[in-house]
Amino acid sequence: MSKTAEPAAQRALPGRKAQAARNDELILAAARDVFLAEPKAPISAVAERAGVGISALYRRYPGKEDLLRTLCYGGLRRYNAEAEAALENADGWAALVDFLQRVVDADVHSLAVHLAGTFTADESILPDVMRSAELNDELLRRARESGTLRPDVTVADLGLILEACAAVSLPDPERTAQLRRRVLALLIDGLAAAGDLPGPPPAAGEFAHRWQRRDQ
Repeated sequence: MSKTAEPAAQRALPGRKAQAARNDELILAAARDVFLAEPKAPISAVAERAGVGISALYRRYPGKEDLLRTLCYGGLRRYNAEAEAALENADGWAALVDFLQRVVDADVHSLAVHLAGTFTADESILPDVMRSAELNDELLRRARESGTLRPDVTVADLGLILEACAAVSLPDPERTAQLRRRVLALLIDGLAAAGDLPGPPPAAGEFAHRWQRRDQ
């Protein structure tokens, strides 16, 4: 990677710190690929895929749990950032659609689907969880006020939509992205449709069980 292609923050770092930042990016990208394919994969598989020494990986992440936690927490922060960006649109319905498209394109929910229950969460993520709840509520409130969103849609329904899109996965990443956008377009039409939805929406905490450690 040329210096001109590196993030500005990285270019401003002195040599060793810049290299450490590059290694961290490589490690996280490799960890995402490795653990989404096989959550039980050893941490050595991440170092091999990233092309860094195992000692370099352990200097940044003392154990597999630390790496899994960082991946999932980063996914939630990306989710919040996409919601904040979408809310810049004054049109409530357009903001909701833009948000869903952004999150599906970022593939944030694959982390929740595949890695839930593989590590123990800590309290450091609570501010981001609370912020996520605020953003979700605001997106739905504004979408309802636009008059387009069906009145019985809840925040939990948005989670179902995003998980349905994340479930579409093919060996070809481009084709996967195309089909996820197609599924999302169909589901977005359902958000604006008339008529009652079958059954009650997901209850608060109904999916929380999956974040419990699977080995306990």
